[in-house]
Amino acid sequence: MPVAPHGEVTGHDARIRRIVVVGGGSAGWMAAATLATYLGRGSSVRLVESEEIGIVGVGEASVPHLKTFNGEVLGIDEAEFLTATQGTFKLGIEFRDWGRIGDAYMHGFGRIGRSMGPLPFHQFWLKRFLAGHAPGIGAYTLQTVAAPQGRFTVGGSDASAGSPLADFAYAYHFDAGRYARFLRTLAERRGATRTEGRIVDVVRRAADGFVEAVVLESGERIEGDLFIDCSGFRALLIGQALEIDYVDWRQWLPCDRAMAVPSANAGPPTPYTRATARAAGWQWRIPLQHRTGNGYVYASEHLSDDEAAATLLAHLDGEALAEPRALRFTTGMRREFWSANVVALGLASGFMEPLESTSIYLVQSGLQRLLGLFPDLGFEPQLARRYNADTTFEYERIRDFLVLHYHATARDDSPFWTHCRTMPVPEALRETITMFQRDGRYFRHGDDFFALPSWVQVMLGQGIVPAGYHPVVDEMPEAHLDAFLARVREDIARAAAAMPTHQQFIDRYCKAPPA
Repeated sequence: MPVAPHGEVTGHDARIRRIVVVGGGSAGWMAAATLATYLGRGSSVRLVESEEIGIVGVGEASVPHLKTFNGEVLGIDEAEFLTATQGTFKLGIEFRDWGRIGDAYMHGFGRIGRSMGPLPFHQFWLKRFLAGHAPGIGAYTLQTVAAPQGRFTVGGSDASAGSPLADFAYAYHFDAGRYARFLRTLAERRGATRTEGRIVDVVRRAADGFVEAVVLESGERIEGDLFIDCSGFRALLIGQALEIDYVDWRQWLPCDRAMAVPSANAGPPTPYTRATARAAGWQWRIPLQHRTGNGYVYASEHLSDDEAAATLLAHLDGEALAEPRALRFTTGMRREFWSANVVALGLASGFMEPLESTSIYLVQSGLQRLLGLFPDLGFEPQLARRYNADTTFEYERIRDFLVLHYHATARDDSPFWTHCRTMPVPEALRETITMFQRDGRYFRHGDDFFALPSWVQVMLGQGIVPAGYHPVVDEMPEAHLDAFLARVREDIARAAAAMPTHQQFIDRYCKAPPA
């Protein structure tokens, strides 16, 4: 189809016919599966990857949105997915030693308590907590009560609106490599094709700089109308070919290394991720059916690779199943995610350290945003501007939420934590903290990914306890308020006690054969 130099289509059919996904892994095959599902009838979807290059593949935890992506976007059966990926369930993240050494709290998914008029539940709780008449906020969220007990259920569609099991939120732990293979099978079944090969050249049109083709080491030339860059940290198209700058966030998120190692399971898998703060970063623990994923995310300015590996190996629950694997990264994002006819996803678009398990979500979000703004061969610039603005907003707000974990701390036991505690933070985050400190108010910024329950749990968990509460709470008599809080707490405790154990649920729902 002829295209004018300024991008206007000169023929009758303006549809994009050839989509090329550069790179595999979770991001590449998520893209191929999604695009083949929704555009496969009129377009070809071709994924190019090299087994020699490999993938990063250490991300094994998700947020609840993956359930929607798998089930509603791709039509994947949940039990089939979990069986294929040796998956388990996740109710939240337990943070240890973040505010102070010895502290622990849970960032659970789902709502806190029960709504009462125009005010969020935590405002009613806050009045009685500050007076010493209510336990911590974790007692009022089903996920944070059930997770430490090792209990899980998927809830039910028959749960009443007031039940703690209504709209019960949960996520997954899974083997990222197996997930990529699972999606490859699905994508190919829906018409996507795979080409093995290393890309050695990117050909751009002289008229407008759009990518015309990629050239393989074999000499094969693969042309496309739209290119999806899932080439990982190399950012072969968005970074190397189009030279889109990378925005470095190490001033706020100083960790730039990770050491990862799998270990044998030491007991039934817990239905939550664990993040334990260390002297120069933090350690993750992600339980799967066949093994446990572990890693130490750290700042190389404060810790050597050898020291990180030794610390990680010394704090495993079970025997190490491999040698620690080192990864280098810079937290940040591309200045543009969509440029010309290239859209970057996954590590090519930016890197958010795995503290809140947002990496796979950002791929999912990018794909759904792309479908909503999907162009024709004219590539109307307004579509890319909207995509870039919305994606930038999402990245920056997730960044601020991650910075909150590091900055809101009383730790002064190492140079790393002293730096994090005293560093300047983005202005939007500073305003959020200041407002919450005063009387517990939090106002969501537009379509901020993390909603009020997440911000409230983490701010409280990190030691930011408001000095007061919303004045409207005083309109409720204290006797009624105490009865309301007690009722909510009892309902949640009862619902958690009735759940099967996490292992029992897995055994009857999605037990995988031995790896």
